[in-house]
Parts: sequence; C-alpha cells; structure tokens
Amino acid sequence: SPILLIFQEQYRVLFWEESPFFQKAIYERVSGRLMSVRDLIILGCSSQQPTRLRNHGAYVLRWNNEGFLFDPGEGTQRQFIYADVSPTTVTRIFVSHFHGDHCLGLGSMLMRLNLDRISHPVHCYYPASGKVYFDRLRFGTIYHDHINVIEHPVSSPGVVHEDSQFKIEADFLNHGIDNIGWRIQEADSIKFDPKKLSANGVTGRLVKELEQKKSLLIRDQVVTLEEVSSVRKGDVFACVIDTKYCKSAVNLARDAKLLLCESTYLDEHRDLAFNHNHLTASQAAEIAKEANAKQLILTHFSARYRDLAPFVKEAAKVFPNVDVADDFKRFPFPK
Repeated sequence: SPILLIFQEQYRVLFWEESPFFQKAIYERVSGRLMSVRDLIILGCSSQQPTRLRNHGAYVLRWNNEGFLFDPGEGTQRQFIYADVSPTTVTRIFVSHFHGDHCLGLGSMLMRLNLDRISHPVHCYYPASGKVYFDRLRFGTIYHDHINVIEHPVSSPGVVHEDSQFKIEADFLNHGIDNIGWRIQEADSIKFDPKKLSANGVTGRLVKELEQKKSLLIRDQVVTLEEVSSVRKGDVFACVIDTKYCKSAVNLARDAKLLLCESTYLDEHRDLAFNHNHLTASQAAEIAKEANAKQLILTHFSARYRDLAPFVKEAAKVFPNVDVADDFKRFPFPK
C-alpha cells in the first residue's frame, strides 16, 4: 500500500504515486508560496442575486506562485472550502467596484487570512473613489489585526504594479460608477534550444552564465544568447466584469490567453443589459473577437437564467472558443 508521507503542518499532500524505487509527492504550501499550478477557479458566477446553484461571483487565478482573487462576493470564504483550495493561497485581491455582489466577501476573506496568520502581505487593488467602502468592509467587526494589507487605490488607468514576474494594468469600464477591469501580463522569458546549446558547447552552469552575461567565449568562439534561445512572450489574463461594451474592455483583453468577461444577459434581454450597464453573451464575444483573445469564459449571470447552455450557443456564433463559468469549475491556464 502507498506510504503516507507526513509533512510539517504547513504542507498539504495533493498527490503521490507509488514506485518500487521512490514515492513522489506534489504538494502545496498552505501559505500559498509554493504553488506551481496555473488555473482559474470559479468560486461563484452569479450576478446581484445568488441562486441555489450559483454563488455571488468570485474568481481565483493561481499563477507563478501568486493567488489573484477577483471580486470576492458574499460567501467567498466558504466557497474556498467547497472548492478544496486553501484561502491562504491568496496574495492579491482585486475589487472592480463596490456593488455588493463584488465585494461583500472582502472583509471575511481578510479576517480569514488574518486568522490563519499568513506571513505574506496581501495587496488590495480597488477604485480610489471607493476607499470609504473598502474601510467599512475591512474594519466592519472587532478582531485582532495581524495581517499586512497593502492598499492600492486606483484613480487613473495604467500600470498599478510591475515586478520581475508580472505587470498589472487597470482601466476604467462603463458601468455608471467607477469600475475597473484588470490585465495581468507575465514577464517575457528565455526559452533555450537544447540542440543549439549542445552544438555550441553550452552545458551545465554555462547556461545560467550565458543568460546573465548575454555572451560567452566557448571553444575560442563567442556564443550569444540570441544564437541558442528565443524569447517567449508572457501570457495575458484579462478580467472584464460589469460593463457595457467599451474600448477599454477591448484594450484590456488584447491578445489575452484567457479572458474572463461578464455576460449578465442573453440577447433577448439586450434592453436590460443596456439599461443596467451590462453585456450580453454575444457582446462579450464581440469584445473577445475584436481583442484577438484566445479563450473566453463567460460569467456573472442573471438569476433569471437556470440553463447556461444558451450563453455558449449565442457567443459561439461570434467567438467559437468560449465556455461558461460554473461554481467550482476549473480552467487550466498552461504555459
């Protein structure tokens, strides 16, 4: 029988495979700092009114040792439990706007992370005009505050964060109030060609040295980084939640590998979409098509719809590579 590997408290075994020679474990650290998975997990996909099957919206993107949480609606903390994902994987929280279905879970999420005494900071991005609502949600109850929350109130479009791994951009959408869409772009990386490395005598530690110095003298010959590698463009994820059609939505989604976009209504209720500053499924598909996105995930469905299949059918006429969000559904985001 398989040997149960016992880890320290901060590790959770996800998988092991038996072999005559070894036991291999793939694990995640509960603090969220050792995640190697890349996926989008739907914690909720309803709009203003949750249903028996769909919770208020909330979406967690696990990517390059970060956990990006978008628009934590009411009940998000509990949805993590049902999704079998540790809340402590969250490193950054994005609130598009302060309508309740997009933020009522913020306070309880921060309190949960505080209760778990996470060691990493939590960066929070939100419209600067909603600062008063952010504070009400964060400090809505009595608790011992141990968590390091770093606030990033956004007052103008542009880059809100950039480091060696990601660039995060924000732009304002068209929803009648200050409402922000997000674009996260992975940094470009070097992809080495094993055959070219071998042919030029670049082996072992020389590979890293070549990456750092850009050129090396090997066998009396100068070998440049460009000769043995290519640049892999970083992937893009875009989140466009609660808006009418607007150019900002298209710009955020430009060449995105994965676009998460609201589609509150079907075309038969296009008048409701217009009056309430939302999109239909076909309008979301138009944004994906115009932006040259690679995959479209529809979400934020009105409670009037029980069956989500018509959303896919309607959008696919415009943009074929489309799917619908559903609570606890996971979408791989492979490199």
